[in-house]
Amino acid sequence: MSNKHHHFGGRTLARAQALQLLFQAEATDRTVYEVLEGDYALSQGPLDPFGEMLARGADDMRHELDAVISATSSNWSVSRMPSVDRNLLRLALYEMLEVDEVAIAVTIDESVELAKAFGSDESPKFINGVLGRVASKMDKGVDVVAEAKRLEAERAAHEDAEDAEDDECEGAGVEARDEAAEAVGADDEGLGEE
Repeated sequence: MSNKHHHFGGRTLARAQALQLLFQAEATDRTVYEVLEGDYALSQGPLDPFGEMLARGADDMRHELDAVISATSSNWSVSRMPSVDRNLLRLALYEMLEVDEVAIAVTIDESVELAKAFGSDESPKFINGVLGRVASKMDKGVDVVAEAKRLEAERAAHEDAEDAEDDECEGAGVEARDEAAEAVGADDEGLGEE
């Protein structure tokens, strides 16, 4: 995760620290709790309590947040996103959904600034677009987590149905092949009798 030499203060620093903790947890296949129990690196320290709360909360809700990201980001699966973008989205969505004292517009603006500092050239636009779509749904009263879970369940059911259909086709192909082999065998037997 590159830091383009930005020095943050206040809650921006706390968010940057939370992002760094999420990134380290994912990179080492651990939870944020496990990262905090050992050695961890922060570009600026000490760890702000708000940053720690954000990192722990986003880590606790990772599955739900990933479902929202997946349902909102078009043409990008969560696993294909750059790690910084994925973790920044998790962090921002957690804050948007669970931290009432921070306005959603502030969370989005801060996330775009962090994307400029830590992400690629495309990150700020991507982060802004995904978070803007989520904010728009939230403004309309949509429970984005429930909607994402529903879409995830529908997608899984569709994939299961496709797998079952593929299994049926494979089964029919094996059956047809076996019948053809039996027919060829019968023809071969008939040739030997002549």
